[in-house]
Amino acid sequence: MTKFVLHGGFDAGQAPIQEDDAFFTEILKDTSGNVNILLVYFAERTEMVELRTTQDKDSFNKNKGSQNLVFKVTSEETFIKDCEWADVIYLHGGRTARLMAVLEKYKNLNEVFLNKTIAGDSAGVNALGQVFFSPTSKTIGAGLKILPFKTVVHYKEGTPNPLADVEPNLETLFLREYETKVFHQ
Repeated sequence: MTKFVLHGGFDAGQAPIQEDDAFFTEILKDTSGNVNILLVYFAERTEMVELRTTQDKDSFNKNKGSQNLVFKVTSEETFIKDCEWADVIYLHGGRTARLMAVLEKYKNLNEVFLNKTIAGDSAGVNALGQVFFSPTSKTIGAGLKILPFKTVVHYKEGTPNPLADVEPNLETLFLREYETKVFHQ
């Protein structure tokens, strides 16, 4: 069974807050011993990858309990091979269009992700769904169709559903900043 841990994103101008601990704890919750974690920064600007790697390693290590974590930052060239190695695949946030441009190159990601923990943050959530709304660019796009719903990340209570008229037969998953939801498939 594949576990999906989805996070609504965060305010980039704000320091990490305690709610992030719930996200990283949930990612590691069903793992034990040595855990191979693949860090995927395809949505992020190149100059930010080193900083994001440090931040994410710190967040995982802060919430690891007794587990021994092994990290790898993937590249487009090694992505599929690295996914085979990984127990956890973390699709870090950033620009959804940037992430989709890379992930759409790979076939059968459902099979690649099978029986792993897949964590998505903001753009990572958008990529996994059927249809998404990007609050940054105010655009609607098609996801990889791995999860069975439309996604709205960085959601603010009381805001109208920007996907109400798109694929009305699908449920919309609203994720507020720092909110975590888990799904099994």
